[in-house]
Amino acid sequence: MIEITDLVVRVGDFELFVDSLVLSDHDWCVMSGPSGSGKTLLLETIAGFYKPSSGTIMINGVDMTYISPEKRDIGIVFQDYSLFPHMTVRKNISYGLRLRRYQGSDTTVLQITKTLGIDSLLDRYPSTLSGGEKQRVAIARALVVKPALLLLDEPASALDIDTKRELWRDICLLFEKENITILHVTHDVYEAENLGTHKITLKNGKIMNLFDITNQQELLN
Repeated sequence: MIEITDLVVRVGDFELFVDSLVLSDHDWCVMSGPSGSGKTLLLETIAGFYKPSSGTIMINGVDMTYISPEKRDIGIVFQDYSLFPHMTVRKNISYGLRLRRYQGSDTTVLQITKTLGIDSLLDRYPSTLSGGEKQRVAIARALVVKPALLLLDEPASALDIDTKRELWRDICLLFEKENITILHVTHDVYEAENLGTHKITLKNGKIMNLFDITNQQELLN
């Protein structure tokens, strides 16, 4: 469970304020809103890249507000992939497992790459991959360590429409199969309307509404 309470983050003249946001296990919350509304800032604060002025970020009952990013049990996927160019696909995906000295990493990597349809790419380098393949590698790298929370920052924005649909189909299958909790930023109308279990609209640094799709219920307005 992810619990955010009275969170204030200031960057220059901009202020992000989240009075309350709770994601239960296996929630998929899709966050939309105009550019500059604070969506990515919220994701990066949860990930630990920004320190809030006040408030708390709890992950599974543990206060992570000022804990360093690598200790937060969070996976994050950016729109620009952020793969290591000098590493093969296999080494990119297993990077987090190696840091944690996880036993059986080869089997774990093979399982998730088969699910995402990239098991044939394990010995290739990022420069030889298409955009959709790179994004699947980035998602596999984020998920292979089984994080408590997966953050998606417009991961499909650079992909063509057909590749986007294929990517979301695969992520939906993973979401149903695994106990994944997702917070997902998008500007895409299709994603905002068709993905997730909850929807948030952010404007001027504040959550304007929160909608529970599963129960068709407005939770905040």
